[in-house]
Amino acid sequence: MRTPVFELHIRPMFRAIDKAHMEFAFDLRDYDDVVANADAILAQLQKDMPPPETGGPWPEEWVTLFRRWKDGARKRLDLGTATFALQRGTTSTTITATGTYPAAEVKGWLELESETDTSKTYVLYFEKPDTPAGSTPEAFTLEDSYPSTDTRSVFIHNSAGTQPLN
Repeated sequence: MRTPVFELHIRPMFRAIDKAHMEFAFDLRDYDDVVANADAILAQLQKDMPPPETGGPWPEEWVTLFRRWKDGARKRLDLGTATFALQRGTTSTTITATGTYPAAEVKGWLELESETDTSKTYVLYFEKPDTPAGSTPEAFTLEDSYPSTDTRSVFIHNSAGTQPLN
């Protein structure tokens, strides 16, 4: 059975209403806040969180998955590092990330993290295997593209922070 990962499995389960109702105490989008409050979150999920008038309780499968993550490794994704390029073509714009994974069997991808009317930010994620292998790290080239009619500024969020991509 695959190990649950915060950014892939846990954070997406928190609905907008869940986040709004808890922001007075902590941020359900923030890994460190969720780890620090995991026992209290699980206790509420097992009772009545959220109450029916604000969206209703989570399905039991979600509660079970949260419990598995909380009681397990509390795995999360790493921010990757790479060299980035932006190629604006006539029909599409392509973002390319090239580099070498930090260890064998690491997987990586570019993901649209956020967007506004004037910009979009992509994040480079790396996921380590549950059981590391002894083989050699591999080189990678990752791409994402979107229509060239989208002329917003592009930013990259990776292990070096967030920077513009021109």
